[in-house]
Amino acid sequence: MRSLSASVISGVLAALALLVAAPALAAAEPAELVQVADPYLELHTAPGRGYPVFHVAGRSDWVAILSRHTDWYKVRLANGKEGWVERKQLETTLTQSGAQKTFRDVLLDDYLSRRVEMGMAWGRFKNEPMLKLWTGYRLSDTLSAEATVGQVQGVFAGTDFWHIGVNAEPWSDKRLSPFLGVGLGKFKNIPNTSLVSSITTNAKLAHAVAGVRWHLSDRFVVRADYSIYTAFVADTRASEYRALTAGISFFF
Repeated sequence: MRSLSASVISGVLAALALLVAAPALAAAEPAELVQVADPYLELHTAPGRGYPVFHVAGRSDWVAILSRHTDWYKVRLANGKEGWVERKQLETTLTQSGAQKTFRDVLLDDYLSRRVEMGMAWGRFKNEPMLKLWTGYRLSDTLSAEATVGQVQGVFAGTDFWHIGVNAEPWSDKRLSPFLGVGLGKFKNIPNTSLVSSITTNAKLAHAVAGVRWHLSDRFVVRADYSIYTAFVADTRASEYRALTAGISFFF
């Protein structure tokens, strides 16, 4: 497969740089608070049963969830002590509204706290094979910015494209979650050199997508989407392409 053109790479790298810089510009979010419902909550020195318990939080104490490592969560008590708590103990804690926190809530909160996503997908672009890669940054629970680079290898021509846009995911707290998105970018079609009329086409690109996401875990997501690409090849002429892809992404 042909390598991506320099213009495509430079455009996508610029978009990715903005997305990567976004977390540094974002304000720090407060840690989630939960209340101990059991008689006690054991704090370990590190994530693992082999590490000793060095402190115990009592019933009705409030703890802040800071981070996660596998099935262990780092928490901070009101007195400033920090330690690691096993997942099953957090399942019985209470939220600030007084409701019991389920394992699904724990996983979902952890998933929604992740901001940066990377993924890849394969599919068909106007009946020709297509590969695309994307990087996204979650702006809120329902909105995310995304930069995508793709390549289509056809029989008579190859196509490179990139676009940046915004996706809306109204039910991001559901395991099966639909989403919609729009974006703008660049489109480059390069005919095979064996053709008599091998004129490269460079055009502005508009993109619209509808799809679904299936959350395999708090970190991995399977995604399928249907896209419409409109390439503005001239002032009075545009070409429309449709694509269907499926792939996987991960958060970190």
